[in-house]
Amino acid sequence: MRCPFCAHDNSQVKDSRPSEDNTSIRRRRQCEGCGARFTTFERVQLREVVVAKSGERREPFDRSKIEQSVSLACRKRPVAQERLDQLVSGIQRQIETMGDAEVPSKAIGEMVMEGLRQLDSVAYIRFASVYRDFTEARDFEEFASSVQEVGVREAGQQ
Repeated sequence: MRCPFCAHDNSQVKDSRPSEDNTSIRRRRQCEGCGARFTTFERVQLREVVVAKSGERREPFDRSKIEQSVSLACRKRPVAQERLDQLVSGIQRQIETMGDAEVPSKAIGEMVMEGLRQLDSVAYIRFASVYRDFTEARDFEEFASSVQEVGVREAGQQ
């Protein structure tokens, strides 16, 4: 593994342990060139997935884009980073196990929406406002009231 500090090609693994949700392995490494320590994460990648964007564009699936979107939606919300990591890992697993080499960006957006809906209603509305391109305050009001109606219905079913 190349050192991020001095670009030396060799490093030694000093510690290795599974992440809390067992979806990755965290490794502490020490550079053989400069002695600096750094952390790497290793994840299983079942297949190369391509995301089909609007307008016929295609790009490789990038987990960090989902991480950024989810983090932004949950900013200043009482949601633990561990829960966000679990959500993103779950979405990634769902995408990789679909069996399709190409996944529409709309399908990924809907998976994120569903995950945020279950996690935090404010984050869900924040994400929806960008994803569904709200342009007026009325759009927020209508969406928020539909979220409340679903919440009341689900509470009544328990």
